[in-house]
Amino acid sequence: MDSSFHNSTMSVIGEAALSGFLELLWGRLLDSALNFVADHKQVQQQLKQWQSILPDIQAVLNDAEEKQIRNKGVRNWLEDLQDLAYDMDDILDEFAYEELRLALLKTQAQASISKVRKLVPTCCTSSNFSPTSFLFNNSMIPKMKEITARLDSLTTRRSSLGLSEILSQGATSKGKKPRLQPTSVVDEAVEYVGRDNEKRKMLDLLKSNNSNGVFVLSIVGMGGMGKTTLAQLVYNDASIKESFDHKAWVCVSDEFDAVNITKTILQSITSEPCTYNDLNLLQVKLKEKLSGKKFLLVLDDIWNESYEDWTILRSPFGAGTKIIVTTRIQNVSSNVDPVKAFHLDKLSHDDCLSIFTQHALKARNFNGHLQFKEVGENIVRRCNGLPLAAKAIGSLLRTVKDLGEWEKIYESEIWDLPEDQCGIIPALRLSYHHLPPHLKRCFAYCSIFPKDYEFQKEEIILLWKAEGFLQLNAKGQLKDPGNHIFKI
Repeated sequence: MDSSFHNSTMSVIGEAALSGFLELLWGRLLDSALNFVADHKQVQQQLKQWQSILPDIQAVLNDAEEKQIRNKGVRNWLEDLQDLAYDMDDILDEFAYEELRLALLKTQAQASISKVRKLVPTCCTSSNFSPTSFLFNNSMIPKMKEITARLDSLTTRRSSLGLSEILSQGATSKGKKPRLQPTSVVDEAVEYVGRDNEKRKMLDLLKSNNSNGVFVLSIVGMGGMGKTTLAQLVYNDASIKESFDHKAWVCVSDEFDAVNITKTILQSITSEPCTYNDLNLLQVKLKEKLSGKKFLLVLDDIWNESYEDWTILRSPFGAGTKIIVTTRIQNVSSNVDPVKAFHLDKLSHDDCLSIFTQHALKARNFNGHLQFKEVGENIVRRCNGLPLAAKAIGSLLRTVKDLGEWEKIYESEIWDLPEDQCGIIPALRLSYHHLPPHLKRCFAYCSIFPKDYEFQKEEIILLWKAEGFLQLNAKGQLKDPGNHIFKI
């Protein structure tokens, strides 16, 4: 692929793809170059320095991605790192080209029976060493030393900028207020709309007596689609109290801690503090308490995709236990083996408008606020059926009585809205941060397309392949990684 096109597309993707790009450099490309220059000490020394520095830089990228939004110094650091990554990639490409050239020369020499074969030095046909390859390696040393100096400079600046490793995907940056986790309690000041059909079907299933073992329902959807709200409405329905002896709500989130989850469930049932920290003791006690009882459990916001972890957590429950799981991840839903999975789709315009006006105007519609009707309906259309967007932007406008300010909000992009008052970007960023590096790279690539551009799956897979984003891991399990990504 033409390097100018490669650089232009990658620059559009920006910092979001850096983690995966550096992983590719640090792994397959550097290993290949090190094998090729095994006989050249100086070149090998430079490559090994790169190999030792890159993981330290890669470790702080999550922190840098968060801070660069408001810190220009961090943004400049990421831009310099991106430029350096391209230059390193170019150098490693030169090594790959030279290795391929020598391999081709060796093949031609071995196949030839003409006089040309006698003119080829024996060293060219027996190893990677030749006078030309030696000169090539020597010519690369100044370029590589310059790259190493830039790497060292980035390491020094990293420390001065206070960038640190974020150990877990859900961790928050220093000084950043953690997001409050939702509870089972429903806000009675709000009238909930748009999920009556799903609620009715879930209640019918939960009250039926058609299961000999643990009965699971899952609610699946992207962030902000209303999964937790639907679970709250079902959990607090009056008919549920009549149908179950006990019920418990646990917000699992990104840290799947079986001990804490089990302890929370036990405390909900007994209404007493629990001092156990041994999972076996907790599960034995829980099983005793639930023997012969009908029990409803909500496990809200599960991210852990380990089937083994799920089976361990599930083990104390038997017939009579019914579980509602909410998750953004299809694999999680598949692991819990639900009797039925409820996949939440976008809300209708009218339902979205009702949510927006309740939070912005404390009303069900614009009838008493006609001056805001046109711009308000335009804002709701831009929410595109996402309940979180309608609620968040409505809340942002709750105290705003100036029509001009409403128009400014309408003209703003979502990422321009203040994060501390609008929860859309934190919710969406959480999904992004939970992506592994190779998926971040593929997802971020889509930003090169114009807004509202509809691309075909085959088209984007071919572009990912052309950019080298669909490299298999060392075990090479996936035969069709592009299609696999679309199923995640």
